[in-house]
Amino acid sequence: MQQLILEAPGRFIERDVESPANSTDEALVQINRIGVCGSDFHAFAGRHPAYIYPRVLGHELSGIVVKVSENDFGISVGDRCAIDPYLNCGTCSMCLAGRTNCCERLEVIGVHRDGGMQELLPVPLRLLHASKTLSLDELALVETLGIGAHAVVRSAPIPGQTALVVGAGPIGLGTALFATAAGCAVTVAETNEYRRQFAAKCGWNVVSSASDAMADLVFDATGNAQVMAKSLKSVNPGGKLIFVGLTSDPIEIDDSLFHKREVTLLASRNSAHQFPRIIRMLETGEISVKDWISDRLVLSQLSAEFADLSKRPTLIKAIVRLDNEGTEGTE
Repeated sequence: MQQLILEAPGRFIERDVESPANSTDEALVQINRIGVCGSDFHAFAGRHPAYIYPRVLGHELSGIVVKVSENDFGISVGDRCAIDPYLNCGTCSMCLAGRTNCCERLEVIGVHRDGGMQELLPVPLRLLHASKTLSLDELALVETLGIGAHAVVRSAPIPGQTALVVGAGPIGLGTALFATAAGCAVTVAETNEYRRQFAAKCGWNVVSSASDAMADLVFDATGNAQVMAKSLKSVNPGGKLIFVGLTSDPIEIDDSLFHKREVTLLASRNSAHQFPRIIRMLETGEISVKDWISDRLVLSQLSAEFADLSKRPTLIKAIVRLDNEGTEGTE
């Protein structure tokens, strides 16, 4: 089968490998859509500490089940599924407390072990989430949406509160979607003109800088240490600052302002238990991502185009499909 490997920073290689087998607690999934994430760009640039090379990237995934044993999860051959890439151990203190996203031995498909930039992938049954109505494009975006969904849950919003989302990339857009669904009045701050226009078309108030707005809940989705520090200035007294994006750089907090306003600072990690809820909201039309996909590629094109992909000023979300797979699910 076809497989694309990030052999080292800046270097993809293609190869044919034997098709994998699945165990009785796994399904064999034909990968159909792969969302390109910011962490993939960081891995390509050699700036992400979690990646060990060589690695098959791809953790924003959807596919069709091609082989599965009888099971209690309701998964059958032919099911179109979103794939939850987070492999928790189930036995550490965080898992036993229900906070599986903070598992002490957490592994992520496409980061710590090989991911979806290949034709077939064995996936634990508990990580598959089927839908009879959603397109493969929509299912591939569920993981991205889960980051914002969990961040909003972490903030414990009260309907009527104001929310400021800093950064209108896919993570920020997802955060804005779920903050809106929670009853918040949402403003989005973004420096990129195209993304500002996109956020405005989604119905949100838009500003060019976080310093132009104040809110009860401020979600920083930039992953930029300097911007994250400045986001504190936008939090109303008694409000909350939620770091959705992450950085390996230190963040300098203005402690006098932090104390004066008695701000609550929260981190939000990954997507905890959000897949069923997100799929349900997409199926009912409560949220929509049908306009998000700005760039489409096939897997064989990716190595040639990947270096320039993140530099495209009109990039919202790039989706990769397998070369031997048609255009089903692209509505």
